[in-house]
This record gives sequence, structure tokens and C-alpha cells, in this order.
Amino acid sequence: MTSVIAPHLVAPPVPGRRLWRRLSPAWSAGLVGLVTFLVSFAWSWQPSYWGDEAASVMSAERSLPSLFGMLENVDAVHGLYYLFLHGWIDLFGASELATRLPSAIAIGVAAAGTVVLARFFMGSRVAIAGGLVFAIIPRVTYMGSEARSTAIATAIGVWLTVLLVHAVRSSAGSRRRQILLWGSYSVLLALGIYVFLFLALLLPVHAVAVLVLGGRHPLWRSVFFWVGASAIGLLLAAPIVLAGSAQREQIAFIGRRPQVSVSEAAVMQWFDTIPVAIMAWSLILVAVIAVFLRRPGRPLSAGLPRRTGLTIFLAWMLVPSAILLIGTHLIAPMYSLRYLSLCAPAVGIVIAVGVAALASNWLRVASVLALVAVIVPAYAVQRGDYGKNEGSDWRQAADIIAARATPDDGVVFDQSVRPSRLPRLAMHLYPNAFAGLRDVTLTRPYADTTWLWDEVAPLTDVLPSVVNLNTVWLLQYSGSADSRKETDVHTLQLQGFRVADTTLVNRTRIIEMTR
Repeated sequence: MTSVIAPHLVAPPVPGRRLWRRLSPAWSAGLVGLVTFLVSFAWSWQPSYWGDEAASVMSAERSLPSLFGMLENVDAVHGLYYLFLHGWIDLFGASELATRLPSAIAIGVAAAGTVVLARFFMGSRVAIAGGLVFAIIPRVTYMGSEARSTAIATAIGVWLTVLLVHAVRSSAGSRRRQILLWGSYSVLLALGIYVFLFLALLLPVHAVAVLVLGGRHPLWRSVFFWVGASAIGLLLAAPIVLAGSAQREQIAFIGRRPQVSVSEAAVMQWFDTIPVAIMAWSLILVAVIAVFLRRPGRPLSAGLPRRTGLTIFLAWMLVPSAILLIGTHLIAPMYSLRYLSLCAPAVGIVIAVGVAALASNWLRVASVLALVAVIVPAYAVQRGDYGKNEGSDWRQAADIIAARATPDDGVVFDQSVRPSRLPRLAMHLYPNAFAGLRDVTLTRPYADTTWLWDEVAPLTDVLPSVVNLNTVWLLQYSGSADSRKETDVHTLQLQGFRVADTTLVNRTRIIEMTR
């Protein structure tokens, strides 16, 4: 019976494959980065904002004193990103295209780093393929089109790992060079933790990398330098670690969610849908079988044993996930899908190894086409009008208000849902649509608070505010069964209003009430 796994991962050179060898490492990494940027950037402006992006944009639009006051109470772990976005919005505005662009750029940078990293352990074709597979992973295309810090943190994580491998490989160099490399590692590690606290999950992975690379390089020296550099990096990041610990109640919502099973994580963590997960895990299994479960072949073209590289990438995939899953079940809720986004570069590389391990070109082409085919529907959903947070529709709701409301109308927002789905946030993300409307229940705008959101009062407590209004618009979250929504309608009816029209957008219900 013919095996579907190739006898080795680096095929003998043939004339049709010379193009890969003509591309310099810098050019191939740059081109993959550009393609990845375009994949993430394309139609990124199409979906409406959602709650986490509202936190980013609204925080960044505060004055600096207001922002620093907020960070003392909440979201300190995102403070550096909010400061960056503050300046970015001053330059480019707060549209979806503008605020999501940095994430697309960061994903391109991460893809370039993925190619550079993979080249340490394998040939050019597999390294380039790893970068391109990374580009289309659903978790990657999602975070590359989102105004959050995850994509930037992923880029830092990739290049931090590149720096680590380069430092270990150069461990026999001069002391001055070692100090420069490991000092850079400390600074980049600290920066990454300031951008995204959970980037510290890469440290156990880097411990594995140092140990498995020690067979080829002076182990004691590498361990000594890595431990020292990591300690300095953590010391530099201590302020944000302490701030995050002090504000840990902010992620208490994780404990109110059903605990994630291993099977759910296997699908949703990176792949979004079951067909994508089946294809991806099948290729990952092929990679493991080809590398570990047969007689060792010759080393890959970069000069390192292929088992070494795959061990590092598998550790990168699995160790952070295992830490969060085990910690959630045994200690306290800490697992969230997006926290493991920084493992996606390793996922792309291992899948590419699986493709390269297949025995013939037609199998490789078929596997890639099948992978792309199952990813395209997920990509299309992400780029739809309602591609964020299972159907956020705030821009579309704002468009209806802009078209139908008139200045001096009142507006009342449903407060019965969790903050990330509050219809009120539409007013801050698309302020032009609500210009001139009277916010009936507002008691204190968010920019004057040390919290993320506005302070509001129940409608029944501010009835004098509607006395002189002829029209009031109610924006309600349709997925909530809270009785307060009906109470708001009934309260206005008692004040002489009637329901003139009701419009369901996607999950936002707009009720026009007139006297």
C-alpha cells in the first residue's frame, strides 16, 4: 500500500522549484507579510463595531487625564494599547477602517516573523507555507480585523521567539553580543506583557525551546542567559502585572460562563468551525506522525533536526492552552478563547509541516484546497455586516436613527444586557447619527467617570426629562428577556406616548414612540 506521508519533508530540488530558492529570506518574509496584511485588511471595515472594540475606541477618545484616571480603576492591562490608539485616532480618525488597520498591519508583521522563525528549522517552501497558512486561520483573520491589542501582542510574541532562537543559536558568540541579544529579549518581553498580559504564557514555551536546543548549543549558558533575561523582563513588567492582579475581578465574568471543554477549545480556539478544525487537526496529526513516529530522516535545510523545531511549535500550541484550561478547572476561571490567539503562528507552521509531509504533490494541493474551501465560509461571515460578537449591528441601527430621528427627539437605551452588548454604545461609536438627540437617562458621561461606561438612571427616575418631548426612540437588545424593556415602553405609554413603529435590525430593536 502506498503511504500518504512523504519519506522526508524537504524534497530533492527540481527545476520548477527554483523560485523559492531565488527569494532571499527577507523578501520571502516580506511578501508573506504583505499578503497576510491584505487578507486581514480586506473588508475589515464592513462589520459593525462590538463591545470590546467600544472599550478600545471610547477609552482612546478620552482626554489623557480622563484615560489615566480610568486606568487606575479598570483596564490597566490595556493601557499601553489605549494610549497608542489615542494618538492613532488623533491622526486617522475613529472609523472601523482606521482603528482596525493597526491590527491588520500587526498580523502582517507576525506572518513575516513566522516565516523567519520557521526558516530556523525547515526549508524555505515549508516556512513560507507556514506563514501563508497562519494568514488564513480564522482566529487570525478575526483578530487582524479588530480594534484590540491581540494582533499586536501576537506579532511581539513571534519576534520574541525569533530573538530567543537566534540568541540560543549564537550562544557561543562574544559576551557583548550575548548581552545585546538577551537584553533585547528582556525589553521585548516586557513590552509584550504591557501590551497583553497573557503573553507571559510564552515563557514556559521558551523554556522548552531552550532545553531542546541545548543538545546542539551550550545548554548551561543558554539556560543561564534565558533565566536572567526572563527575570529582568518580568521585573520591568512588574507594574502592569501588579496592576492586572489588583484588577483581576474585571475578568470575573469568565467564571459566570460555562467551563470550556477540551473538545470545544479544539474547535473554537483557532478554527471557528468544525470542518476547519477537522482539516487542521488532521494535518497536524500528519505532521506529528511524519516527524516523530518513524525513523529519523535527514535534517532540514536550516541545519536543525526537524524534531527539535516541531517540538517547540507543538509546545507553543499546547502548553499555554493546557495552563489556562487546567487552571480554570482547578484554580480559578482564566480561560478565554482570545487569550490563545498568540499561539496561532505555531498552528500555521505545524499545519504547513503536515501538508509538506504528504507523499505527493496532488495530495498537498488537494489538502490546501480543502483547507481553503472550509475556511472561506468562516471568512465571509467575519466580513459580513454582522460579523462581530455574533451579530453586532450598532452601525446599522445608527443609520436608521440618522435617517428617521430629528433634533430634540429623545433616546432611551436598554440597560438590561451585559456591557459588551449595550445598545447605548452605538451612540458613542457613531455619534453623528445621534447628534441633537436628548439622552433621557444619562446622569454622567463616561469621560467624566473612572469607569468604562456612562452612568445612567432608570427611566422611571427621570420622567421630567420626557415632559417636553414629542418623540422618543427606544433601542433595545432583542435577545434579552428582561422585563425592564417592557417597563420602559409601558412607562412612556403612561406619559402619553404610543408605539408608532418598531424596526428589528439584526439584534437591536428600534421602537419609535410618539405622543
